[in-house]
Parts: sequence; C-alpha cells; structure tokens
Amino acid sequence: MQVSSSEQKGFVYYLKLIRQALAGKDIDLTSVSIDRAIFLLALPMILEMSMESLFAVVDAFFVSTQGTYALATVGLTELVLTLVYTIAMGVSMAATALVARRTGEKNHDAAAFTAMQTIYIGVIVSILISIVGFFFSKEILAAMGAEPQVIETGHHYTRIMFTGNIVIMLLFLINGIFRGAGNAAIAMRSLWIANTINIILCPALILGLGPFPKLGLTGAAIATTIGRGTGVIYQVYHLVKGNKLLPIAAHHLKVSWELIGKILKTSLGGTLQFFIASCSWIFLGRIVATFHSDAVSGHTIAMRIIVFAILPAWGMANAGATLVGQNLGAQQPERAEKSVWRAGLLNVIFLGFVSLVFIAFAPWMIGVFSKDPSVVHYGTQSLRLVSTGYVFYAYGMVVSQAFNGAGDTMTPSLVNFFGFWCFQIPLAYVLAITLSFGAMGVFLAIPIAETAIAIALIIIFRKGKWKKVMI
Repeated sequence: MQVSSSEQKGFVYYLKLIRQALAGKDIDLTSVSIDRAIFLLALPMILEMSMESLFAVVDAFFVSTQGTYALATVGLTELVLTLVYTIAMGVSMAATALVARRTGEKNHDAAAFTAMQTIYIGVIVSILISIVGFFFSKEILAAMGAEPQVIETGHHYTRIMFTGNIVIMLLFLINGIFRGAGNAAIAMRSLWIANTINIILCPALILGLGPFPKLGLTGAAIATTIGRGTGVIYQVYHLVKGNKLLPIAAHHLKVSWELIGKILKTSLGGTLQFFIASCSWIFLGRIVATFHSDAVSGHTIAMRIIVFAILPAWGMANAGATLVGQNLGAQQPERAEKSVWRAGLLNVIFLGFVSLVFIAFAPWMIGVFSKDPSVVHYGTQSLRLVSTGYVFYAYGMVVSQAFNGAGDTMTPSLVNFFGFWCFQIPLAYVLAITLSFGAMGVFLAIPIAETAIAIALIIIFRKGKWKKVMI
C-alpha cells in the first residue's frame, strides 16, 4: 500500500506538532490557529492528567491489597483533603487567570511577580493544614463517620497525608502558573516525574518489595509525599532557571501584600467553587458511609476509575481556560469564545466514548480491585450511574474553566452552590434515605445534578458578560 505525498506531509505536520507540544517551547498562542493552540496546550495537559489518573488507579489497586478498611481510610481521607485543597485549587485558578492575562498582554515581568506571590500564599496555607492534620488525624476520620477499625488502621496514613500536604499544594499552584504562561509541557513533566516515582514506591513500600520495608497503608502516604516532593523540586528548578514567558528573577522574591490581596480576591470565587463541590462530595460520602465500609470501598474504587477519565478531560478544560485568559489579554474576545466551544466539542467526543466503555465493562473493572461481591456490587452501581452524565459534564467543565480563565470565578461558584448544595445533596438524601434507594440514591443524584449544572453554565456563558471582566 503506497502513501500519497499529501498524506506524508500531513503525517509529518502532526508529528512536528506533537513534538512542539511536548517540548514546551515558548509560543504566542493568541496568533496561531485555534485548533493548533488547543492542541499545543491540551496534549501536554491531557498527558499530565493521564499520569495523575494512572497513579490514582495503581494506588487504589495496591491499597486494596490491605483490605476494605484501608480502602475506606483512603476514600475518607481524600474527601477531607479535597476540601482543604480547595484553597490550592482556587489560588491556582487565580494564578492561571492572572498569569495568562499578563502573558497575553506581553507583560512577562508582571506574570513572574504574580507567580511568586502565589507560591507564598500556598506555603502559608499548607503549614496551617499540616498542624491540624498532625494533631487531629483520628478526629478527622471519626468526623467522616469512619468505623473504629478504620480509624485505628488508617490514622497514620491520614496524619502523613495532612502533614506533608505542602508538596501537593505546591504541585497544584506551580503547575497552574506554568499553564497560565502557556508552558503546559513543564507542568506535564513535573507530574510525570512525581507520579512515576509514586508508582514505583507505592507497591514497594506497601508490600515491602526488595530492600524496602513493608509499611502497609502508611507506605502509600510516604510514597505520595516523596514522589510529589520530587515533582516540586523539578518545578522550582525551572522557575529559578527562568524562561522567556516566565522569567523569575531576584526582584520577584519581594513580598507584595497588595498583589497577594488581589490574588486572594480573584481566587475567592475559585476557592468557593471547589469548596462547594468538595463539601458536596463529603456529604455524599458521609451518606454512603451509613451503608457501611463495603459501600464506601466500592464507591472509592469507582471514583478512582472515574478520575482516570475525568482528569484527562480536565486537561482539555484547562487548555480552554488558558486560551480564554491569553486571548482576552490580547483583546481578542471572539477568538476566546470560539476556543471554548471547540474545546468543549472535543471533550464531549472523548467522554462520550469513555461513558460507553464504563457502562459496558463496569463489573470487570471493579473486579480488578476487589473480589468481594458486595464491594463489586456497589462499585458497579456507582461507576455506571455516574458515567451516564459524562456528555453534559464534558461541556460543563470546559465552560466552567472558561469563566475562571476570564477571571469571572464567582459565576461558576453561584451555579455550583445552587447545583450542589441546594439540589444534589437534598436529592441524594431523599433518594438514599427517605425513598430507601440506599447508596444507589447517592449515585443517581450525581449525574442528575452535574447535568443540571452544565446546562446552567452553558446558558450563562452564551450571554457573554465574562468577556468584559477586568483583572
């Protein structure tokens, strides 16, 4: 079979495009074609999130070897950690928006100064979280409704994860900075380094392979801290080394309380978004916990598998956010909007396919992690029902990030508040408890609420007020 010259040119073009995306070269994303800009940003972001997804699944697999109580500990701890990381996510979101806007304006010095003030915020917050987690690990699990055996078995894991939270906090923040500058490749490589080390150390420390001690569940926490700490060292190296779009220098180390206040103000909406969503997940997890550890374990496995698909999709959404910020900074609002609709369509195609796979193969997927029939039952229910909302969620996540990239973080916050707290949580309680659907009631409430939230965000986005936001 012969290949035509036009096909060869097309192949060579896309090969060069892939290399360019992975190399992390400084490119003006406001002047190239929209499809090319999306590709250059989205490919490293998707690969970055894919590695994060792979680690989540690998970690769940090896943690599952320690039994149901260990899985329940990880699930409940992650719910609370997600809540405390809302601050990191919110500040990271503000950093992406502000750095992207300054980059679009070609004010790279201001972008670098903003980056350093963001890091200062993350360090202060992580120290406070460490203190709470070190002294109150048992109380945190108890507050989440953990059974006594779960608390006794897993509080060391919870303590380490909270105490070492600074490495995860900085990983979030600095990657947000690099994304805003348009250099998604560095963010990708930092997570690949962090999670490759995690994947190697996780089974070694949990099971005691080779020269490593057998630490059980505690080993999973140590592996995460070491791996992500290494990723942060890589990020800091590139910040200090500097580059064209984000030239960190000595004069950027000065603390500016005025700029820190501006970052916090911009991050307020983003923090509220994740706080609202995280609290909702905590309440849902608390309801699931009333149906004992099998339900929690099954739901935890399903969530890890769901994250495996959702995180790469967030890569596409993050690409949309960066393009919105940079194009608004370059005074190209219509191009910013076109970027969002294009990224949303690509996301729908991807998650639509994933939902079909999950619905068809859910029992087998859950069975890889647990042979307990009750755990497989709950996990299959959760995976199938939650994935039915993927198509709407695909558009919703891109549009939500587009608001954030524009600096309008309050609109998604308000939509999340009504969608999660005023609709999802009451619906889950009524279905699960009042109508006696059990844990399935919680699993049903998730796609119903996510679909409603996505539709609301799309309607508001089409009105275009986000184009006039000044940051």
